[in-house]
Amino acid sequence: MHANTSLRTFRVVRLEFQNGVQTAVVEGSAGQYRRCRQQATTTPSNLQPYKFCTGMFLKKSCNILYRHEVNSLIHWRNCSSLIIKAREKLASLGEGQVSLVKDNGSGIATITLAHEQKKNALSGKMMVQLADIVEELDSWSLGKGVILQAQGDTFCSGGDLTTVRAISNPEDGLLMSTFMHKTLTQLYCLPLITVCLVHGKALGGGAELTTVTDYRILTTEGKIGFVQGRMGVVTGWGGGTRLVKLLGSRFALELLSTCRMLNGNEAFEIGLADHIVDVVNRHDETKNWLTARISHEPEVIQAMKKILIGARDLSLEDGLLNERLNFAPLWGGPANIRALDKNIKHK
Repeated sequence: MHANTSLRTFRVVRLEFQNGVQTAVVEGSAGQYRRCRQQATTTPSNLQPYKFCTGMFLKKSCNILYRHEVNSLIHWRNCSSLIIKAREKLASLGEGQVSLVKDNGSGIATITLAHEQKKNALSGKMMVQLADIVEELDSWSLGKGVILQAQGDTFCSGGDLTTVRAISNPEDGLLMSTFMHKTLTQLYCLPLITVCLVHGKALGGGAELTTVTDYRILTTEGKIGFVQGRMGVVTGWGGGTRLVKLLGSRFALELLSTCRMLNGNEAFEIGLADHIVDVVNRHDETKNWLTARISHEPEVIQAMKKILIGARDLSLEDGLLNERLNFAPLWGGPANIRALDKNIKHK
């Protein structure tokens, strides 16, 4: 940012790329424009920790540049080198697969964990695959919703022991935790409506994964347990922080300290689960449940989600600015004009 600018909050409205330098043309609350320049990175699989994207918010405070990833504050300073190093270490560890299927027609993407022989525990390889998938979804213009699910009869049992043993020291623990924080925070802040389908047990890190999505649907055999304390550790994938945001500190502390296992009905009673489905028809029921909530145009769904993320993570002032900047492009836009032509409001 220009050091002499008086603006504090900026929205990226156009991207330019030339000679390896990415330039973001940004808009502030006063309608002024500034240019942000940043050298493009050449890390494995095009991982770009500082990459700009349209709709991103930037802030400048005390001469330190911060990044709002889809309007949620992520402090990247001193983290980029850790993320790159973690990716290199994790990519070759363990087996398993994380797959992505995108349906442009419905706007629904499905992320599936597949490591049944290890109860869908996440290996280092799977962590990197998940990061790449989230990066792809972040720029999916036709997207509306995401379902996070797993193969077999266990949702996820946390970290794969093969990976855990290979990085079982504080330094590598910090690398892995930083990498997963980056990935799961980006998933947490996707401009799409997200649902986690929990069939079987979600334990430890698996329980943390369930806190990443907007909604949680459990089957009649689904269970969630934050059992990290029994293993002599605490939440390392951001689940503790997100659990407090979901349930408040009192309920969060109860679940973390007791390692209590919740079934679907118990999770529903405290607000951790949003719906219960039958085991046999779980996939269709979850898709139908999500479809009922994404009937609007993709740009409308994405703007709605960005507003809610801003309200959740920003100050009131910045949240309101975020709402204005997401509202304005839709006012008089194609979806709005079509609705006006059909006189939808009064039907």
